[in-house]
Amino acid sequence: MRLLSALPGSYAGPDRPETGPFAVVGVGEGTLAAHLLTSLIGTNFARTGTQFVLSSADAQDAARTYAEIAEVAGATVRRVSTGGQPDDVDVLIPAGAFATYHYAQFVAHASGHGDEARAAEALLADLAARCAPEIEEGNPARDLAWSLWGRAPLLLAAPDADALPHAWQSLLARTGKTLAVPVPGDALPFVTGAFEAQHEKGDGRIALILGEADAALHVAREVLESRIDEVVQVPYPAGSEGGYAGQLALWYFGAWVAAYLAERYDQSPADPPMLARAQAVLAGEAGEDTLGTESPAPRRRAADEDDRWDDDDEAETEADLDDDFSGRDDLN
Repeated sequence: MRLLSALPGSYAGPDRPETGPFAVVGVGEGTLAAHLLTSLIGTNFARTGTQFVLSSADAQDAARTYAEIAEVAGATVRRVSTGGQPDDVDVLIPAGAFATYHYAQFVAHASGHGDEARAAEALLADLAARCAPEIEEGNPARDLAWSLWGRAPLLLAAPDADALPHAWQSLLARTGKTLAVPVPGDALPFVTGAFEAQHEKGDGRIALILGEADAALHVAREVLESRIDEVVQVPYPAGSEGGYAGQLALWYFGAWVAAYLAERYDQSPADPPMLARAQAVLAGEAGEDTLGTESPAPRRRAADEDDRWDDDDEAETEADLDDDFSGRDDLN
């Protein structure tokens, strides 16, 4: 838990704003960070300004494709990654379960949201003090981990915080070695029907409402309380009303909960060796080791080996982009 305690304030990357407007897309290790950043940048694809592409070596093909599309459209691309070919990385960040923090803070600063990035740091520092291992009584992360022990929680959040169930599912699996079930979109059809045929599936079940509950979640909570054992609200930290800073802080709190849950199960919170092996296969670093598949998946050639755009191809592509993205700000 030493790395987790030291995370607040550890971002040491660039803090100079880039040229707007901004868009962000994430693949591989960058997927979750891009999701958390939607409260700051609601656009996935830029035709002008700066396109941030968050990626890792195991997803370099998809990242390269997104970058090339943005460049052809007219945007400046900033490639942020935990590894890969040098030409595919403009900003290198630390790999691992906490890469989300570094991706997010880089984009927050680079998109002109330095105030939000600093507010997030203050919230993380406060949580680090309250969730530290030496705090035995009144430690909120340890207490919640005890509530989750032996259970597979349901994860719910309001539409403006839909990155939080994604974040907590990832943290509880990767660090806490625990299954969690996110409930995306409208929760009412799920909570009213999921336990009707098998009421016993609600026995011992716990649901977490992450962040602030809207009207629909208040109703969903009433329904759930009649069908499962426990519903717990996990609010934003004091001093936060959500947004980027509150959601990054709640991600960090989830990391603490997951670490204590791993401790409770007598499991290591570190990444399992199979994850590194699978990522190496996808990154093309594992030689013949393909996790039992007959052959590796076909891969694109590196950008410097691709057929170059000629004038006709570029003109056609720009015309296609004009048709495809006319009147649209993002990719669905």
